Order: sequence, then structure tokens, then C-alpha cells
Amino acid sequence: MSSAPCMWMRGGTSKGGYFLESDLPPDKATRDAFLLQVMGSPDPRQIDGMGGADPLTSKVAVIRPSAREGVDVDYLFLQVVVDQAIVSDSQNCGNILAGIGPFAIERGLVPIKGEETDVTIYMENTGQTAIARVPTPNGAVSYRGEATIDGVPGAAAPIPITFTETAGSTCGALLPTGNACDVIDGVEVTMIDNGMPSVIMRATDMGITGRETREELEANEPLKKRLESIRLQAGPMMNLGDVTNKTVPKMCMVSGPMNGGAISTRTFIPHRCHASIGVLGAVTVATAAALEGSPASDLAVIPEGRQKSLQIEHPIGETTVVLDMNDKGEVMSAAILRTARKLFDGVVFGR
Repeated sequence: MSSAPCMWMRGGTSKGGYFLESDLPPDKATRDAFLLQVMGSPDPRQIDGMGGADPLTSKVAVIRPSAREGVDVDYLFLQVVVDQAIVSDSQNCGNILAGIGPFAIERGLVPIKGEETDVTIYMENTGQTAIARVPTPNGAVSYRGEATIDGVPGAAAPIPITFTETAGSTCGALLPTGNACDVIDGVEVTMIDNGMPSVIMRATDMGITGRETREELEANEPLKKRLESIRLQAGPMMNLGDVTNKTVPKMCMVSGPMNGGAISTRTFIPHRCHASIGVLGAVTVATAAALEGSPASDLAVIPEGRQKSLQIEHPIGETTVVLDMNDKGEVMSAAILRTARKLFDGVVFGR
């Protein structure tokens, strides 16, 4: 395959190619080979492709009409590894998710329903469902607005996304070991999955303050070795098997909030430090922060009430997660505000 129709979009704080499933080869190996060519992988600069030499800009969404009752479209997320010939479907991406609703409407998969159009999305990677509310004034998708998110310059139209039934979507349980706190290599950790399998630990237990820049952390080779040792041991404990060549679990080091939020984060995804934090990663960290007995809970500032608005701080700002809790203190649903923008629509080429 040498070319395919594609819409390139920014979704949240990520960027990538959005394809209709019908425009890609049905054979997985052929599809993945084409996507590697499109992105220019494997190459640290991705100079011969569309990738931006960063995991956050080397992403793909594959969309099709859904046959599921009450669902509009099915969404498969693919992470194209920058410097290896790997296309991974082992995780979800809540940032790229922000562009799925607009894309589905633009491609005619979902009819416009008024000033706003709800798009119900089934996430194939994890079996979750989300509802994205897309602004559609005057019978068309609007990308212009006043909503802002940290990590993206300027303003855009708001796209609120509500998640339900995310607990254990990849690992089989919110806490796959059954514990709010386990110990690996002498470090207290929470192994948790509320939409994104993550290992959460105190920054100070890893020998850092949690105030460091992304660049400082990426240059800290002893830290990266410790994180990888913990990650490889956590994989089987989280029902993920051997995670040597997987992009999950994410590794999140937390500290007390610096700027009036609920908690501060520094996240490896898993081998490079995230410039901010992923959408579902933020949901999972917020859940851990509200979980009694977790390493995050004694550092977090948690508001009262069944509905809790938690600002998850990251290197370039914060991401707000709204948790709805039941009487038992369990998270029932989570909502987050994202934005998206169409960058180009045309044909992308392989070799």
C-alpha cells in the first residue's frame, strides 16, 4: 500500500493521523508496515515521515462505524514507536480521543444533531466507552472557541469527554493485585488501572523532588533504570505479562501540589518523560489520589463531596479531572475537558 486518505489532527496535547478503517489494509502486518512508513519510524528524527520525533506526535487513530447498540463509532488507538519498528495497540489514548468525535462527524459517520452533537465512542483497546460533546453550530464542526488546556497554545472549542466503567479496562480490576499499596524494589507503589495501567509512587522514594523538568528527568539514567526495574516486575502483577516491549504500564511519580492543585506528577510513558500527562493517565492518578492507603493519598489535597474536581499538576500546567463518587467512596465516572483542531485533510503516502 502506498497511500491512504488521512486527516491529521491535534487531539488534546497529542497529534497524529486519523484514518477510516476501510481506508487501511485489513491485514494487520501490512497496515502496521504502512503506518511505520507514514510516520518515518524507526528513526529518532522520523525525518522520512510525518512523525514529530516524539511519542506524543507519533500516534494513529483508526475509526469505523460501530455495530454496538448505543455506540456511534469504534476507535482503535495505535502508538507508532519513534525509534523502533513497533506499532502498539496495548494502550488507549485519551488525548487522541478528543479528535474522534469531530473526525467522525466530518467523515459523515455521525449526523449533526444541533448546536452540539454527542458522539458515543467505543475504545477498542480497552473496551471502554466515552461520550464526546462536539460543538456543531450552523451545521458544521467548529474548532474555534475560548477553551484552553495546558500544553496547547491559544484557545479552541471545548470538547468535554465523559468516561464510565473504566476501572480495570486493561488489567481486569482497578487494583489488579487487590492492594492499594504494594512494595517493589523497596518502593511503595500503587498498581492501578482506571483507564490507563499505571504504577504510582512517591517522587521522594525515587530520589527526586518531583519538581524537576522533563529534560532533567530524561537525563537521569539511574532514575530511569530504577523505574524500568519496577515496571518490568509490575507487568505480570498487573496481568499485563512481559511488558518489555509494551508501552504500559505508565510510571508516575507524585508529590504534593505546587500550584494549588490536588497533586503534582512526573510521568514516564514508559521510557520518556511526558511533557504533561495523558487524559486517562490523569483519570487514573486522580483515582489513586482519592484511594485511601495509596502512596498518593497522603500527598494529595482532596476536596469534600461526592463530586470532586481534582487539578492534576504536570510539568507544563494542570489537567482537571472531575470524579463522581458513590457512597462507598468508589469512582463511578470521570469527566475531562479537551480540545482538538483539524490540521490537514488529504492523502498521506508510504514508500
